[in-house]
Amino acid sequence: MEVLKEKVEEEEAAEREEAAERAERGEKIMRPSEIRKEGTIMTQEMLRDLKKKLSEIEITVPGRDSIISEDTVDTSNLPLSYQSNTPKEEHLLQVADNFSRQYSHLCPDRVPLFLHPLNECKVPKFVSTTIRPTLMPYPELYNWDSCAQFVADFLSMVPLSDPLKPPAHLYSSTTVITYQKGNCFDFSTLLCSMLIGSGYDAYCVNGYGSQDLCHMDLTREVCPLTVKPKEIVQEKEMAPPKKYSVKPPRDLSSRFEKEQEMKKQEGIRAEEERRLRKEEVRLQEVENANSDPLHGLRVHCWVLVLSGKREVPESFFIDPFTARSYSTQDDHFLGIESLWNHKNYWVNMQDCWNCCKDLVFDLGDPVRWEYLLLGTDKPYLSVTEEDDSDLNDEDDEDNLGKEEEDKSFDMPHSWVEQIEISPEAFETRCPNGKKVIHYKRAKLEKWTPYLNSNGLVCRLSTYRDLECTQTLEIKEWYQNREDMLELKHINEITGLVIDYFKPGHPQALRVHSYTSMQPETDRIMEFYEKARVDGLIKREETPKTMTEYYQGRADFLSYRHVNFGPRVKKLTLNSAESNPRPMVKITERFFRNPAKPADEDVAERAFLILEERIQLRYHCREDYITASKREFLQRTDVDSKGNKIIMTPDMCISFEVEPMEYTKKLLYQYEAMMQLKNEEKLSRHQAWESELEVLEILKLLEEEEAAHTLTISIYDTKRNEKSREHREAMERVMHEEHMRQVEAQLDYLAPFLAQLLPGEKLTRGQAVRLKDECLSDFKQRLIDKANLIQARFEKETQELQKKQQWYQENQVTLTAEDEDLYLSYCSQAMFRIRILEQRLNRHKELAPLKYLALEEKLHKDPRLVEFLRGYV
Repeated sequence: MEVLKEKVEEEEAAEREEAAERAERGEKIMRPSEIRKEGTIMTQEMLRDLKKKLSEIEITVPGRDSIISEDTVDTSNLPLSYQSNTPKEEHLLQVADNFSRQYSHLCPDRVPLFLHPLNECKVPKFVSTTIRPTLMPYPELYNWDSCAQFVADFLSMVPLSDPLKPPAHLYSSTTVITYQKGNCFDFSTLLCSMLIGSGYDAYCVNGYGSQDLCHMDLTREVCPLTVKPKEIVQEKEMAPPKKYSVKPPRDLSSRFEKEQEMKKQEGIRAEEERRLRKEEVRLQEVENANSDPLHGLRVHCWVLVLSGKREVPESFFIDPFTARSYSTQDDHFLGIESLWNHKNYWVNMQDCWNCCKDLVFDLGDPVRWEYLLLGTDKPYLSVTEEDDSDLNDEDDEDNLGKEEEDKSFDMPHSWVEQIEISPEAFETRCPNGKKVIHYKRAKLEKWTPYLNSNGLVCRLSTYRDLECTQTLEIKEWYQNREDMLELKHINEITGLVIDYFKPGHPQALRVHSYTSMQPETDRIMEFYEKARVDGLIKREETPKTMTEYYQGRADFLSYRHVNFGPRVKKLTLNSAESNPRPMVKITERFFRNPAKPADEDVAERAFLILEERIQLRYHCREDYITASKREFLQRTDVDSKGNKIIMTPDMCISFEVEPMEYTKKLLYQYEAMMQLKNEEKLSRHQAWESELEVLEILKLLEEEEAAHTLTISIYDTKRNEKSREHREAMERVMHEEHMRQVEAQLDYLAPFLAQLLPGEKLTRGQAVRLKDECLSDFKQRLIDKANLIQARFEKETQELQKKQQWYQENQVTLTAEDEDLYLSYCSQAMFRIRILEQRLNRHKELAPLKYLALEEKLHKDPRLVEFLRGYV
């Protein structure tokens, strides 16, 4: 050890100073050879004394505090590596004991090292060999954040029995996964094994943490799901001002009123700040009253990820309990005793008076980190030329001792079996399928998929107060819903509910905001416009209005706003469908159609239904500040002769930027008004269809919420009933086919052998007679089958001939329906006759082959082969 070498050098320097003082007093001075001899004797005596002192030091081992009861662990089925140590592991334990004695001698004020706790079989195992690097077969567990989150969700936290000491037992990760619970050391060991397997430079750290960190207390932390991401505000490029531009209108608002409003807002903000300060002072007093008496003494284990591998830019800590990442200078981490990975063990030789803020994680520096084994892959510090020259001046004996000391010892392979997580366990995640985490003014609940019948997998509840009694809002996440519901956001104060849907909803619904599921109430529906034919992207509805927004339509419609009047009361069962709300006004806006001139391309049109007026506003030309307008009046009065007035000049009021002659003609105006009337009918019909679609969507949502059916993958054979029934049906068919094959392979000689007496031996004559009877019987069955097919064929042919004769006799009096029945019968009869003919021809072809095959089987039958040998 480097520290031990420095200690020896200091003692030698002190002896040299003492010799110089004796020389000044006139005492005898030895020659160089005598000094070297005496120094050798003194060094040997000193080493013997040091060895004696080290042997007298006893390593204190904490009391047994196993988390999992020894009675629950079945050690009989564990591998041999769990129950014993290899010679290399025994050698490693001796090296660790020697290292621990030297450490206790040189640093008596520090706590004993955590080197070789007992495993589940009560066998001491070095901590580095407990780490088993494993790359999981799930792509979700390839990054550090997903690995940490899985470990935090999969295991249940059990605090250390003694918060001031490391545990006496450190179980394997396979056992911890089996029982799904463990302390911080078990969490860190499993997480470190997964991270190293994924390519990270990860280490388990034994140190000291805050009370909140050791107890997994997040009530002072803000839930990450409540933190809103920072919105990146993009500055809009201001268009350069034109030389001739219209001056903005003069601001006529009162500056005094603005100042009063600003003072009022400042007063509200000041009052809110005072309230927040009082709340912070009260919380600070509560925290001071509940200060931790063991601050800085609580033992904790976490994971360190060093920069370099997997493109990690900066080293950081991971708390295995919460899966949260921290900076290496965070105040939650108060000190480090040691750290290890699957290759080596390092002891921290730096002062932790300022927590971990001043620590340098250069494991290749032997001054800051004392290593156990020399076989470390960490680079050593570079040696300067002066240090190199000083080293060259040392004695040959010291160099020889260093060469012997530099012999490296490789870390044995891990004694833990391959870490495996079944797909069922990976999907279940949380122990017993549920996990609850309390944050500051928030509570997070997690469930495994398919545990809740409605597909709920996560719920976040935020509260107004710290006691979590006044709910502000609730967010619920769903999975595998047939209605594609993904998130439900409920505001408990306003009663506003916002449902978010994934693509695939029957009505292409994306977002639904509402306060009530009753129709004709305030709601907003957003749609996936690419999944709809009409291009609808948003629909806003109130008791009196309905607004729709479109995109990508062929008619360039972008906006439709409908105003409704009071409904006329009618005694109907369903007033919403049979008694729709009367429409008062319909306003529509259109995008610019480049195929039309701006003066003929309508930008906005309004149908004032009760006033019987139609207002049009056209698109503005480029470099123009005004747009053309036109208004039509639909008159229903008559002239002096009693004829209905169709079109008069006063029925069209227009303003045109560039007047045209043809637009002033009554015929043009009449055609335009007739077209607008048809479009008004179409718009009213589309608005009515929109109302019906809202009712249909609400009805569908209510049915889906009541049923909340979940979708199951066809590959999930355990939950998919249809897939299981199909598989069982296929297995049943295969079994039936197998039974048919077995029946087909039945003994064809059994009926004839039954004629013999029990125990009677078969003779040659009997064998020949059995063969002839079997062939004769088979031949007769072939003939009977051919006769049966021939009889059916003749019967079908005779019936068809009779039907044809009947048709010839009654052809004149038959109706069209009778003729159709006759043609249908003839078609079916011809089909049956054709099939029977094919079967008969096939039977004639195969019958001789079947006869010859049976004859060959009889000749090869082991019961007849001896008697039929040489018989033709």
